[in-house]
Amino acid sequence: MSFLVLIVDDEEGIRRSLGDILEDEGYEVLAAETGREALSLAREENPDLVFLDIWLPDLDGMDVLEELKKAAPHVPVVMISGHGTVELAVKATKIGAYDFLEKPLTLDRVLLTTQRALERRSLERKYDFLLEDIASQWQLVGESSSIAELRHQIDRLAMSPSRVLITGESGTGKELVARLIHEKGPRRNEPFVPVNCAAIPHELIESELFGHEKGSFTGAHERKKGKFELADRGTLFLDEIGDMSLQAQAKVLRVIETQEFQRVGGNRTLRVDVRIIAATNKDIAEEVKRGNFREDLFFRLNVIPLHIPPLRERRDDIPLLVEFFLSEISRQYGRQKKEISPEAIEVLRNYDWPGNVRELKNLVERLIIMSSNNRILPSDIHPLSPGSQDYFSLRTLKEARDAFERDFILKKLQENNWNVSRTAEALQIERSNLHRKIKAYGLS
Repeated sequence: MSFLVLIVDDEEGIRRSLGDILEDEGYEVLAAETGREALSLAREENPDLVFLDIWLPDLDGMDVLEELKKAAPHVPVVMISGHGTVELAVKATKIGAYDFLEKPLTLDRVLLTTQRALERRSLERKYDFLLEDIASQWQLVGESSSIAELRHQIDRLAMSPSRVLITGESGTGKELVARLIHEKGPRRNEPFVPVNCAAIPHELIESELFGHEKGSFTGAHERKKGKFELADRGTLFLDEIGDMSLQAQAKVLRVIETQEFQRVGGNRTLRVDVRIIAATNKDIAEEVKRGNFREDLFFRLNVIPLHIPPLRERRDDIPLLVEFFLSEISRQYGRQKKEISPEAIEVLRNYDWPGNVRELKNLVERLIIMSSNNRILPSDIHPLSPGSQDYFSLRTLKEARDAFERDFILKKLQENNWNVSRTAEALQIERSNLHRKIKAYGLS
């Protein structure tokens, strides 16, 4: 990869000698004599690194540094000066300079500084691309009236600090909605910490949420921060909150009320600033009546209720979702995007999707991997879509048995929100055995 370096200095000899050194190392070089020229070039050419003299004929180098950092905060700027002082170096660092070099410049120091600054720039670029890639996967796809209203609600909720309770069937996208609320709000640059309350054993949920001190219980070999602590100043997403034990509910209620807690086995009170978004596929009001959920916690969490409709209630969004998954999954796997026939789309529209959007995504992923043609037809979908298999059309008993077993396991995984432990218990098989079958049948 070729890097572009901008040299800003009023001495022609410095510009020429520094430029020759960098060009010999394979870098592209631009040069500017004044601060205004430097700012203009920086806007037009987007350099990867800037060497900036403090003393310029038109503008103060510190002012130019401030403008450069405002326009491109990630671009490293190395200050150079023949009259450097500790005070100047400290001031430049506070403004955002990457390094401070004194004239006369030495070859080794220039090359080492350039290498390290550009390595840092490369890492930041990769980080930016990674964020863009992650952001592309968290999109609310659809044009139905229910999704349009959901987008409107998310935009309004994002800027509010209020607690939100998201309800909806498994696979509808509750975590996606929680992430969008976080990303669109003032806490977007702080952590988003998800916790699946159903996936954590009851005896460990308090340690996961609040952390623990070394030696507080068997196996606690070191101090561990809990999810509340990790989410400080950000958002804590409590998924499947309806599966949390009553004991843990009581402690969560106290944290909501006071924003204070103690680690398991600790006696020091910790204070956090956390926005809580909770989600469940259960009827929490009914769970309250049954005594399985604290009424006071329900009222605390349910400040703003948000319901996500199941996929069968927005069938018009299925073609858009399929196109989105075909593009995203093909890109992730480095494969050519497949087309899907209108007849195949109609098959998908007529299916009830008990696993909702998650089930549709899994099906598209299997079609991309398993279908040998570049065009997906109805015949490709029927054997893969759970519940639509014609077992009597298969040739052998083994094929029919394997097809049924795969569909049955998939259905049970969906019913248990893809919790392997609970699914294994429901199927009355060992968890290790279930893991092997999941891998063998390509379920994800």
